[in-house]
Amino acid sequence: MNGKTEYGKKREVHLSFDAALAKAKEALKAEGFGVLTEIDLKAKFKEKLDEDFGNYIILGACNPKYAFEALGKDMDLGLLLPCNVVVYEENGSTFVAAIDAKKMLSVTGGDELERFAVDVNEMLRRAIESI
Repeated sequence: MNGKTEYGKKREVHLSFDAALAKAKEALKAEGFGVLTEIDLKAKFKEKLDEDFGNYIILGACNPKYAFEALGKDMDLGLLLPCNVVVYEENGSTFVAAIDAKKMLSVTGGDELERFAVDVNEMLRRAIESI
C-alpha cells in the first residue's frame, strides 16, 4: 500500500527491513534532516514486557534550519518535534512512513507555521519516495 495514511505518507518498499532503514536515514539526510533519536520497538517491547514484536523503528528526524526558525516563532513548538519517520515490517512487507507535519502543526492554531509544515512535508515526501 502506497499513499497517505491518516497521519502522514506511507510507502511499501521492496527492500529488506535493514536496507529500508539504511535508505530511510540516507534519504532524510539528503533532504537536510538529522536523525536525533532511533527507537527500536522490537527491542524495547522485549526488554520491558518480555513480548515479541516485529521489526519496527521510529526515527526522530529534525531539519535544524526549520526547527530553529519555527522555535523562534513559538517556543512551545518543541512539544511537536521531531518529525517521526517509521520503518517496519508487516505481513512480509516493509513499509516506510512519515508524519504529516501540516496535520501535526494544525494543533497550534497558528497560520504562521503553515509555511514550515508545507516545506517539511515536501521534504519528507521526497525522502519517502526516494527509498
